[in-house]
Amino acid sequence: MEPVNIDNIKAQMRKGILEYCILSILSKGDAYASVIINELKNSEMIVVEGTLYPLLTRQKNQGLLSYRWEESTQGPPRKYYSITERGQSVLDELDKVWADLVSTIEHIRNK
Repeated sequence: MEPVNIDNIKAQMRKGILEYCILSILSKGDAYASVIINELKNSEMIVVEGTLYPLLTRQKNQGLLSYRWEESTQGPPRKYYSITERGQSVLDELDKVWADLVSTIEHIRNK
């Protein structure tokens, strides 16, 4: 019998909702990558920079995010990400999808 790798299953589930989490974080205010990573880690959604940057680039290329450079008093300039109107629309839709998904899973689990 093949062993079950729970950690792998958990990682795949988290990866699937990471883009939703990024939009959710940025809907509360502009942030640079380290702040986004810390927010995800504080929520036990572990992610590394090597995972985050490609997602931010993809979301920017899709028009969901924009960015600007700001000088920092603690080192080099920082790239601050912002959610766009399109990104907010997508987030609103993902909120509905998430609620439906949670409801469906609860229905299956409690049947």
